[in-house]
Amino acid sequence: MDLSQVKLIATDMDGTLLNSESRVSNRFFELFEELNRHGISFVAASGRQYHSIVAKLESIRDDITIIAENGAITKRRDKDLLVTPLPGHIIKETVSLLRPVEDAYMVLCGKKRAYIDTDNPAFENMFREYYYEYAKVPDLTQVTDDEPLKIAIYSFGGSEKNIYPHVRHLEGSLQVKVSGENWLDLSSPDANKGHALQQLQEQLQITREETLVFGDYNNDLEMMDRAYFSYAMKNAHPNVLNAARYQTLSNDENGVEHILEKLLNARKAAIANS
Repeated sequence: MDLSQVKLIATDMDGTLLNSESRVSNRFFELFEELNRHGISFVAASGRQYHSIVAKLESIRDDITIIAENGAITKRRDKDLLVTPLPGHIIKETVSLLRPVEDAYMVLCGKKRAYIDTDNPAFENMFREYYYEYAKVPDLTQVTDDEPLKIAIYSFGGSEKNIYPHVRHLEGSLQVKVSGENWLDLSSPDANKGHALQQLQEQLQITREETLVFGDYNNDLEMMDRAYFSYAMKNAHPNVLNAARYQTLSNDENGVEHILEKLLNARKAAIANS
């Protein structure tokens, strides 16, 4: 394993770069500056809204690429690099399908902002952690002045158990992803982190063998396939642990930072020996 050859790093946010308190460590920002000096490109890839990711990484926002909404949109310095919208008719069909389901709280994720039509205060309080730009509307199906990217569904009781059985039949026509313990996302078939990362690799002319990724949940699986150096967090879903080539410490043990330190040490050693 020669980490000194890595030119591109992509990491998930929740459960990966963020600790259980949804914070990025100070050590990460120190390591990022070193990565930047070595010319290594960095990507934050998340199911979160673009504005939410920027809020977590504000000090380095102009030096990174952001893959948001599970790959539906890729941006760098507020410039769109890739946008994969959700077909409009899907919104009405999905809302009608899930409206009767108990403990299913829907979010329409648009390019401008997110939209909710629930009055549940517990959901709204939790929701604000992930969505910084949003509006409450009377009916999600009546939003017409934004480009839809994704429908996210939250279940307090667990997305895999409570939501997935109701939408699994949509797989194939849509991207159906259990993206966290409580979240499930519906998006265009081409909207995933792996497809977005592949497009970026092609633009930067960086190979799979020069790419390192970190992830913890099912929405990271396609991204894992785009990197030789694929790392699952110790706290990862079993599917991710099986798919990844390597494993690191948990998100609360600075697992990402642990590997970044190894990478930088390998890069310095390679330079010293050249």
